[in-house]
Amino acid sequence: MIYIKLVFLILSYLLGSIPFGLVLTRYYAGIDIRTKGSGNIGFTNVLRVVGKKAAFLTLAGDALKGFLSVVAAKLLFDDNNLAAAAGIIAVIGHDFPVFLRFKGGKGVATSFGALFGLMPYAGFFTLVIWLTVFYLWKYSSLAAITSYLMLPFIIVFFDFSSTNIVFALLIATLLLIKHVQNIKRLLKGTESKIGNNKRVDINAA
Repeated sequence: MIYIKLVFLILSYLLGSIPFGLVLTRYYAGIDIRTKGSGNIGFTNVLRVVGKKAAFLTLAGDALKGFLSVVAAKLLFDDNNLAAAAGIIAVIGHDFPVFLRFKGGKGVATSFGALFGLMPYAGFFTLVIWLTVFYLWKYSSLAAITSYLMLPFIIVFFDFSSTNIVFALLIATLLLIKHVQNIKRLLKGTESKIGNNKRVDINAA
């Protein structure tokens, strides 16, 4: 059984590695999103460069990677520890995808998908925090950082277990690692807000 679980975790990583943002922007705009805007393959950059349709499809695809990894582990193995591990590994796949030479996105949507699959109540309150911070300040990065830093405290009240706490701490750590440059720009006051930016010229060199 341990070998089957190991194979499942490898599949979770490969699922997480699927670069929906890259695939969808090539389909809708014929570009490599990694060469435009911030160079990120996630929702925010796709929104700024290509538009809402590609962005929200990217968001859905990235979230499903985490959600399906967790739910499949629960259904196939009835193992919450494996489900948490699968969710984390799916996020690692998104952040460091083998298909893109380990240069991926920031893992926010995939983390939300995994979180909702593992702990729906905690996922709901984390999303509320994300939406509130984003509504007030219009920084996608600040919303992500704040909401996931709050996640361990949310879990203490709603879904406490050692597995869930470890999951939250690892997810928050991965997210902070991928947002180091955003944090620096936030501190300098140079981070871009959503809604105040003109569409990036996809034909620009």
